[in-house]
Amino acid sequence: MIRGWYTGASGMAAQQVRLDTIANNLANVDTDGYKREVAVHKAFAQLLLRRMNDDGEYLHPLGSGDMAPIIGKVGTGVETNEVFTTFEQGALKATESDFDVALDGEGFLCVQTPYGERYTRNGGFILGKEGYLETKEGYPVLGENGPIMVKANNFQIDRDGRIWVNADRQDDPNRLVGREENTWDNTVHLDTLRIVDFELDRYITKQGSSLWADTELSGPARVMENDNRPGVHQGFTEAANVNPVLEMVRMIEVNRAYEANQKTIQAHDAALGKLINEIIKI
Repeated sequence: MIRGWYTGASGMAAQQVRLDTIANNLANVDTDGYKREVAVHKAFAQLLLRRMNDDGEYLHPLGSGDMAPIIGKVGTGVETNEVFTTFEQGALKATESDFDVALDGEGFLCVQTPYGERYTRNGGFILGKEGYLETKEGYPVLGENGPIMVKANNFQIDRDGRIWVNADRQDDPNRLVGREENTWDNTVHLDTLRIVDFELDRYITKQGSSLWADTELSGPARVMENDNRPGVHQGFTEAANVNPVLEMVRMIEVNRAYEANQKTIQAHDAALGKLINEIIKI
């Protein structure tokens, strides 16, 4: 019966992790570029039950527990194995802002932070005070040539992530020297968005503010080139890949599983209490 307590308690702890994960998903349903988290659990190793005599001796004449007949198995509980992120594509939302960018496909945008280069799917950018394209937290967005400096209503981003500006309206024409010219009238190729992927993106770690960092397991960021790059949509952001209805259904399942484990502990407690009271009477 004591084992039953621990088994039920481990089930309650596992469901608590699931509940926290679902609550985090629901809290970020309106966060651009957010990716849903999933809690994965695994069972503890099962124990084999072997037949013994009333005096505690094994029935097998050699007295070895490994040689005694197996009469069944007993579970010992469950534990949280990991909480991983699903990188399914989110829906694209039109924002009518030239500073917003959405990726259609695998990959991450790069931003510069005080802690080094970080990666994001949240393309809700703004124009910083110094003229750089930045995240809402003030981190510069990176192109292949470094931080991107643009002007309002004077740049376009094509499907390949290339940034084009109107050369006639630039205050500093020296910035455009040596840039590739486009066939459009009076436009010049300024830079290209730096888009990366990872060997195992499952193991990149969250840093907060919709940012990710690479790890030893994920491998370093790799710049995506040519046909491997995702489609880039200017004036759009990527919505969270969270379905609120499914998350609410999962939350109901978790609550019921938690209550079932709770009742298991209560039943074992009642049985143990009855057993102790009956022994005292005898």
